[in-house]
Amino acid sequence: MAHEPARPSRGERLGNDAETGALTLGFIPLVDCAPLVVAAEKGFARREGLDLTLMREVSWANIRDRVALGHFDAAHMLGPMPIASSLGLGRPAVAMVAPFSLGLGGNAVTLSLDLFAAMAETAAGDTDQFRRFEPMAVGRALAIVLRDRQAAGHEPPTLAIVHPFSSHNYELRYWLASAGLDPDNEVRLAVLPPSMMVDGMIERQIDGFCAGEPWNSLAVAAGAGVIAVTKSALWRQGPEKVLGLRAEFADRFPEQTAALVRALYEAARWAADPANIGELALLLSDPAYLSTPAAIIESDLRGALTRVPGTAAEPVADFLVFHEHAANFPWLSHALWFYAQMVRWGHVDHTAAHAEIARRVYRPDLYRAALAPIGADLPRASAKVEGALQRPTPVASRLGRMTLGPDGFFDGRLFDPDQLDQYIASFRS
Repeated sequence: MAHEPARPSRGERLGNDAETGALTLGFIPLVDCAPLVVAAEKGFARREGLDLTLMREVSWANIRDRVALGHFDAAHMLGPMPIASSLGLGRPAVAMVAPFSLGLGGNAVTLSLDLFAAMAETAAGDTDQFRRFEPMAVGRALAIVLRDRQAAGHEPPTLAIVHPFSSHNYELRYWLASAGLDPDNEVRLAVLPPSMMVDGMIERQIDGFCAGEPWNSLAVAAGAGVIAVTKSALWRQGPEKVLGLRAEFADRFPEQTAALVRALYEAARWAADPANIGELALLLSDPAYLSTPAAIIESDLRGALTRVPGTAAEPVADFLVFHEHAANFPWLSHALWFYAQMVRWGHVDHTAAHAEIARRVYRPDLYRAALAPIGADLPRASAKVEGALQRPTPVASRLGRMTLGPDGFFDGRLFDPDQLDQYIASFRS
């Protein structure tokens, strides 16, 4: 069961607890923390000899710091966060690793009713695409509204993100830039904990936000916003959260690390089973975890979102993927895409040494070592060309062939990790 954050009574916890299988994991109340909750509540961790204590946190900065200090053995973590920590971005460097992906997708961009209504009025040339919430059409409408308001002397809108080194920040910037907007000058990007997003919209302190569920749906339910763009529309089956832990912990306690990966793998598979959606929604709705109506969580798990207040839910393809299509594999190409965005937006200088640090954070070797003994099918490759798959595609795997899902970017671009320098240079020309 989860517990509220508490300061450890004595220094770092690493040591005897980990050796005996007692681990403390941090999480943020989001639907995509489900594998951690299921591992703890449904017995998958106990079967691996682990005794998990889940500690709910308010902000991603707290998650990062408490893992870095050893207060948490591991945590539900933003995909770019262990990379940023290893590079020393935002705080002194602490080497971290990510041996497991907690799933794909699950984020969305929610905009205020006023802003979205103004966008709808400008979308005459893109009416059908806009009504289908296609990212290009929605982005063009947003750019028109913001330029008109700027010409009239209005201040830029404030859009909230959950952390500077988050997939939310990078996917929001990617989308805005594709619409011709400068994310550093034509909007204000502010950092807020996910749990403060809805109140920020209601109180008109922010004009929109990019966050994971259930916060977008809660904003719609409160009549405060419209879900304008989903992550699955920006980057279908794109990476999101990972299991993050200190590299030192993984080195000192390889058996416990492997056991945790196995427990989460089985938990993610359980969470992905449609037969378990109702039970999972009730489990996550508990006050110890999300403290959110089970009906909203169940809609998220089924990939059915109510985008506009007062309208019916509609299906969103691949909105949140917990297990299928190698969703739990820590692809090196995911890590390097995040690194490329850090370089693009001036968060780190691009050097061979920095790229190598980023490459070493995601650990498919640890994933394979943990799961091969239980007969799990595993990709043979450790990286892939991101955005190249337009449909489910069979690829070579440990057991023969496995199917990867479509992973296209909304703008049609590709990211080849073997062409990292050229990709980064393309944004500077």
